[in-house]
This record gives sequence, C-alpha cells and structure tokens, in this order.
Amino acid sequence: MTTSRAFWEGFTPSALPRRDGVELRSTFLVEGEWRRASVSVTQAGATAVLSLSGEGDLDLAAAQVCRFLSLDVDGSGWPAVASRDPVIAEAQAAFPGLRPCGFYSPYEAAAWSVLSQRAGMAQGARLKASLMVDGVFPAPSALLRADLDLPGRKPEYLRAVARAALDGLLDAVALRAMNPVAAVLAVQQVKGLGPFAAELVVLRGANAPDAVPHKESRLTDEVRERYGRPLAEVSQAWRPYRTWASVHLRVLREQRLRGEPVPSG
Repeated sequence: MTTSRAFWEGFTPSALPRRDGVELRSTFLVEGEWRRASVSVTQAGATAVLSLSGEGDLDLAAAQVCRFLSLDVDGSGWPAVASRDPVIAEAQAAFPGLRPCGFYSPYEAAAWSVLSQRAGMAQGARLKASLMVDGVFPAPSALLRADLDLPGRKPEYLRAVARAALDGLLDAVALRAMNPVAAVLAVQQVKGLGPFAAELVVLRGANAPDAVPHKESRLTDEVRERYGRPLAEVSQAWRPYRTWASVHLRVLREQRLRGEPVPSG
C-alpha cells in the first residue's frame, strides 16, 4: 500500500493530500448518490482494511474505494506478466505492490479532461481546485447550478459532463461491464470528450484493468523506445492487466525524464 499511496499523492489530476503515517485517507462523493463519504485504508498483512464514514451509502462507497484503488481486481496473475516481459519485470521490481489508483469516478475523470484541455496539468489542477468545496469536487447537480467562470468552452463542456453523469452515461459499473473499446466510444458521445478524454474516463475513471490507451503519446513513445514494436503487439503479453502495465511504464518514463532515480526492487 505504501507504493500505491506515494503514486496517488503524486497523481496531479486527483492527488491525495500528503499526510504523515501509514494510513491512506480520503473524502469523496459516492457515485450515483453524490453524497460525501470518507475512507481510511490500512494494511494488515496482505489485506487492505477499509474504515468508512459519511452521509452516503457506505456499501456503495466501499465498492467505489475498491474500484478506484484497484482492490477489486484479482492481482494473483500480475507476476506472470513479468515472466513474459522483462520490461514489465523491471517496472514491477521498481514499484512493488503498486496498484494503479484512478479518479474517484468517471464523472471526475471527465471533468478533469475538460479542465485540462488546452491548459496542461498544472493549470487544470488550479481550475479544478477553484471549483472544489471543502476538498471535494462538486456533485453534477451543483456543477450545473454553478457560475462557471472558466475560459473557452469549458463551462459548456462541464455542464454536458454533469448532465451525462446524472443520466448514468458515466456510471463506473456500467462502463466496466462493457468491452473497453465500446465503452470509449460510448463516452465520446458526451459533448467535449474526444478519444483521448474518453480513454481516460474508461481506463482511469472506471479504472478498467485490461485496456490499452492508444491515444497516450507518452506511452506510445516509451513502448517504441523500449521494444521497437507497436503497442498493440507488445501489449498482448500484458493481458489481463494491460492498463496496469501501461501505468507502470508511464511511471518509469516520467521518473526517468525528470532525472529521478528509479527505485529498485
């Protein structure tokens, strides 16, 4: 859990506040109800222990936590991917125990996509922070009522995202139940969400564990440099954890490009 916590604390689009201690703590909106819930996650051996409180349905909240922390995925086959791919073996050794942490919901992933469009991550994070209330991104109904003083067409697109969330078009359970390619196409029906944004919503919003982000240029560049073969071909060895492998390679690349030492296992 320590590795996953460090990853999430550095995840700019939905960063976890840095705290001392071993607990992972967060407050979020329960998807569908859009009421607040708080969670504390600790580790007991190989088991993650969740302690939840709040206004929302805590059973739904627990399922949501497991989803955005990738705890709902059976990871017993993940080490076998390393045996098939030495690059992934390096990544697993560098980040032991990492399970990719996603957005709290596809709705928040979609909102982030709009806020960061033509703005970059740093400005997108500032815009998102300006909308948050008591540390939580507003519910779709509140976003529709808000006076959105944002550049360009961002207000229009954010309202389209809010309406889609209220209509169930960005529901995590529904998106996870679909073939990832079909899910990405479905998300593109929301105004303002193109192919890149739709992949983010499905792979990191619904946190689908086995899909390939074809529109992520930094991943494509990393695969070309490391393997000299196309991503679609290389990623076959990563099944059924293609999203996990993609995230691990992105983390390795970002650390290397920043000149940071890559930890060894």
